[in-house]
Amino acid sequence: MSIRVLHTEWSNGWGGQEIRIIEEMKAMRQMGVDSRLACREEALIARKARKNGFEVYTLPFRGNTDLSTLFSLISIIRREKIDIVNTHSGKDTWVGGLAARMAGARFIRTRHLSNPINPSRLNFINSLADYVITTGESVRRDMIDNNRIAPQKIVSIPTGIDEKRFDPACCTKEEARARFSLPRNGILIGIVAVLRSFKRHDIFLRCASRIASKYPQSSFVIAGDGPQRRHIEGLIEEYGLQERVYMTGHVDRVEELMRALDIFVLSSDSKEGVPQSVMQALMLSLPVVATDAGSTADLYRDGNFIMVEAGDEDSLAEAVETLLLEPSLAERLSSKARESVMEFRRSEMARRVMEVYRSVLDGKKR
Repeated sequence: MSIRVLHTEWSNGWGGQEIRIIEEMKAMRQMGVDSRLACREEALIARKARKNGFEVYTLPFRGNTDLSTLFSLISIIRREKIDIVNTHSGKDTWVGGLAARMAGARFIRTRHLSNPINPSRLNFINSLADYVITTGESVRRDMIDNNRIAPQKIVSIPTGIDEKRFDPACCTKEEARARFSLPRNGILIGIVAVLRSFKRHDIFLRCASRIASKYPQSSFVIAGDGPQRRHIEGLIEEYGLQERVYMTGHVDRVEELMRALDIFVLSSDSKEGVPQSVMQALMLSLPVVATDAGSTADLYRDGNFIMVEAGDEDSLAEAVETLLLEPSLAERLSSKARESVMEFRRSEMARRVMEVYRSVLDGKKR
């Protein structure tokens, strides 16, 4: 009989965390795991999960002490004979973790973001988990140091990238630019990220303004959607970049969008696990400039990209300018990028997650 896993997610958005959940469910299905999802009715992840053929249960997830959701989860766990409940955000971790405990299932907490968790002893739900998975090493260390998680029951498993999908051969740069109605000539510098404040699109745009004044052949791409959209549109107008910045909105075929770029940028200042967008860009052999937010440093291998301090917009802009001034450096980064992240393949993520699943279930049998 296959392992049955119920993932829970409170978030309604669609970003790196939600993408990780769906990609993990798909990868684990290939290993024989029966994965399901419990989320809010209006959540974008519900539509994505159904599109990929997964069973979805919609519940209110009103808060940490939502008794209606708690008892509904207990009923689902018992009725569907769920072996493991894997929770992902703060609110669903409380009701999902407690439901798992009360229904006799194992409880795994996956922590995606790098912002600190309240260290109060009243915030005990994470230490109640049978096992904790983080998406970056810095997150793992913080939870050990600040949240009393035993080192032997927490592991960092970065999100795995599908190396076949994120292959430079997916399309040519010319095809990609035509597909997204981007300038066919000149330099394209881009960011792919949900439009949230911690992604620091404001820093990206200030860098764009500085570079645009020096390099008239440069244009900029912002791919993604989210709550900061109107604010970002206002900044584009404020900096006079209406003719130089292209906002694509959400992109499903992100690998094709990235193939249109000459340089990829991550400008985040916090909350990152191991950023999927940087992994994807490196897998596509793009020159990358990224801040050291969260666990970005987990991807750094012998100078495979340029890493600068989070929040330092001068260093970020200077690094991009260096790549524009030194094409040979951009070529060197490009040549080593893909091989440097092959250890982050999706199949490796699935193998390591399966090890955790089997470990917690073996512990239950004992």
